[in-house]
Amino acid sequence: MAGIISYGAYVPFLRLSREVFAKGLPGEKAVANFDEDSITMAAAAAIDCLSSMERQAVDGLFFTSTTSPYKEKQASTIVAAAADLRRDILIADLTNSLRAATAGLTLALNTVTVGSAKQVMITAADCRLGQPGSDFELNLGDGAAAILIGDSNVIAEVEDSYFVADEIMDVWRDDSDVFLRSWEDRFVGVEGYIKVVREAVSEVLRRANLTPEDFTRVVLYAPDARKQAELVRGLGFDPKTQAPDPILASIGSTGAAHLMMGLVAALEEARAGDRILLANYGDGADVFILRVTEEIEKLGNRRGIAGHLQQKKMLPNYDAYLQLKGLLVKDTGRPPGAGAAASGMWRERDKNLRLYGVKCRQCGAIQYPPQRVCYKCRAKDQFDTIRLSDERGKVFTYSLDYRSADLDAPSVIPVINFDSGGRLLCVMTDREIEEVKVGMPVEMTFRKLFSANGLHNYFWKCKPVREGR
Repeated sequence: MAGIISYGAYVPFLRLSREVFAKGLPGEKAVANFDEDSITMAAAAAIDCLSSMERQAVDGLFFTSTTSPYKEKQASTIVAAAADLRRDILIADLTNSLRAATAGLTLALNTVTVGSAKQVMITAADCRLGQPGSDFELNLGDGAAAILIGDSNVIAEVEDSYFVADEIMDVWRDDSDVFLRSWEDRFVGVEGYIKVVREAVSEVLRRANLTPEDFTRVVLYAPDARKQAELVRGLGFDPKTQAPDPILASIGSTGAAHLMMGLVAALEEARAGDRILLANYGDGADVFILRVTEEIEKLGNRRGIAGHLQQKKMLPNYDAYLQLKGLLVKDTGRPPGAGAAASGMWRERDKNLRLYGVKCRQCGAIQYPPQRVCYKCRAKDQFDTIRLSDERGKVFTYSLDYRSADLDAPSVIPVINFDSGGRLLCVMTDREIEEVKVGMPVEMTFRKLFSANGLHNYFWKCKPVREGR
């Protein structure tokens, strides 16, 4: 039977306290750094999901989001390359809907069930913008999750599902909108979110002959904590024991990724025999009943939600948040770069996206970028490809660029020695200047270098290793 065999998540390192909006407001929201977007976050979640898994066994990857950096180009190919998946896989982008991730989940389950693939991954990532001063700005957060579907070693089986299509203009963006739009709040909540999700959940419980008492956890998409609490109580679930939500208070409402991130948080604490209810919303509702199996005890640790929540840096003020979101332009005094070349990006895609180096067959020396001649034994064209993206290393030396145009200037530019061999010159992100030193342990993270002429240039940076879960 097809079901979930692994999971992963990503939460940005940066957070903004909600007190910047109004004194005394509790909680915080996760904020993507200037070098992050939906693609980089989806890649990070995918890599977390692949911990202890065989990458070559993955037959498909779906990218789901409402904020893809491209309007006409597949983001799933970039995510698959960053995760170093095979080239002969099924890929698809499912976008423009809050229910994109659960649509991807349904498609993946059907694909595996009919035998078209053995394993299919769904990645979900979003970084939606609320207009300054709006409730959206207060409640929206950034994040990503990934779920791997397979037909063996299943940790959570799908017992039943139910779907509702409901045409309503409650929340939307057109092709030119930067900020999220919404109709009157009571109409959106009562006629849209609460009414439709309640209808779908009630029907799937009736069909499955189950009651709220049969569930250990209920995971819901929610635009804010008030509407979620109202829906949970109205459905007959206990908000404290059955619907604890670490996402809204600590990260925010993360759009297409929200339900999947909530599912990851639930699976992190799940035990064999637990039953989980999933309910997503967006122009209708998707509802799933999951049953956790004994295989979950065999799955190794991931960073998931719990691990990322342990690692954070608070933004100092509201202006810093506006700069990261591109709403307050910082004058660097430097002219913009010349941009990127599509042909060059294509030629170097394995080196830049998969972070492939080479290992000499004669002496075992590892080099990056790939070369034809070994620097150590001088052997020519005697190399095997090696992936460096999941290697850890240590800072050998570094410099600080105080004239950098990056928002986190001064830029830290280290030379790192990988623990398994090889050396790389890169940029360090998600760091405190005071903690940077020679010998500090680092790991690789997929980020956006810059955008120019409609092209988004992605590469790998390093970041400090912060041990959590």
